[in-house]
Amino acid sequence: MTKTLLKSLLIDQPSGTPESVIVRCLSQRGAISAAQIARMTGLARSTVSTALTGLRKSGMVVEIVGPQEGTKGVGRPAAALALNPEAGTCVGIHISLDEVRLMVADVSHSVIAEQNIPLGVDYTPQQAARMAKEVIAQSYADKGLPVSGLLGVGVSVSGPVSPDGVVQRASIVPTWAGVNIRNVFGPVLQQPIFADNESNCSAIAEMMWGAAVGHEDFVLFKIDLGVGGAIVQNGRILTGIAGGAGEFGHISIDPTGDLCRCGNRGCLELYASFTRPLEQIARVVGRSVTMDDAILMAEQGDVRALRMIGDTAEIAGRGLGMIGSVINPPLIIIGGRMALAGDILLVPLVASYEKHTLIKARDLPPELRTRITIGKHTENDVLLGAVGLVLRHHGRLQ
Repeated sequence: MTKTLLKSLLIDQPSGTPESVIVRCLSQRGAISAAQIARMTGLARSTVSTALTGLRKSGMVVEIVGPQEGTKGVGRPAAALALNPEAGTCVGIHISLDEVRLMVADVSHSVIAEQNIPLGVDYTPQQAARMAKEVIAQSYADKGLPVSGLLGVGVSVSGPVSPDGVVQRASIVPTWAGVNIRNVFGPVLQQPIFADNESNCSAIAEMMWGAAVGHEDFVLFKIDLGVGGAIVQNGRILTGIAGGAGEFGHISIDPTGDLCRCGNRGCLELYASFTRPLEQIARVVGRSVTMDDAILMAEQGDVRALRMIGDTAEIAGRGLGMIGSVINPPLIIIGGRMALAGDILLVPLVASYEKHTLIKARDLPPELRTRITIGKHTENDVLLGAVGLVLRHHGRLQ
């Protein structure tokens, strides 16, 4: 089983051959049944059966029964067909404020390793690339994996990324603005590099492993120390001409309001993120407070934390109402660290959304209502999505 064989099916084969269509489907979807393959690809069941026979004989496709030893399955069915884990691996990297996070997964969608690399504030892209190379080599050695099986590296960045891999703006990691991710990481890692905004990666994670499995159209709305988002249509992330689509946090809801870190005034992020509420809670209690602390306080009935989360949810719902009036999506997924508050956040947010959006749920039959739900992988979605960049880009011949 070689990477060359897998890449020939993902890339080199004519896109219409049943074998290549099935391999692309499994690359994007992970472990699924033959019936699901037929439904997702549009191939006749008899065609799927014949093609799968050949793919199983070659060892490219195997039956997976539960998570494999030493791996962490992510939402896979108890028994299904998947690409052979030995056929290839992917690496996902997330660029955050003071560290680089890294994940290794195989083509069957099993997570093999995960690691955080502290680098301090304002580390350079070159430092990140060098450290990533060292950690990838060590992770593969520790797990007994051949580096020759690495298909590519996906990079998630806290800022808009253009289609050609250039970071447009990056207030979380400002020294990365204008950096071409592919040009920095490619020569060091000697691998295909795929890069995108962290919210887009979160949407990919939810589409491949989480709350959006089986959904081709949805909106992701992230509430954290900032506010971000993504728009998915027909199974594709809408990036915009320069990579700036889905930047919901920088919709100006008060043109005379406070100055935002982006340079505009009154952005939704100023009021719907949890940065200011944490500062207010900290002043009241006389100590530093994290989002996890605030959520725990709210769960224990602390009225101050409950009020702050409720106020944030109300404003976030108002912003979402505007987005709903423009897009009217069938599904909205709430991500980001604050999503871990569950119904404490979701109930007032949904009420606010219903108040401010044009199309009201009460006027519609259930099948036409926008459903709002918490994401499934809010704690590691950016890493899963970075891995997904590799699996989906190869699978879609991009």
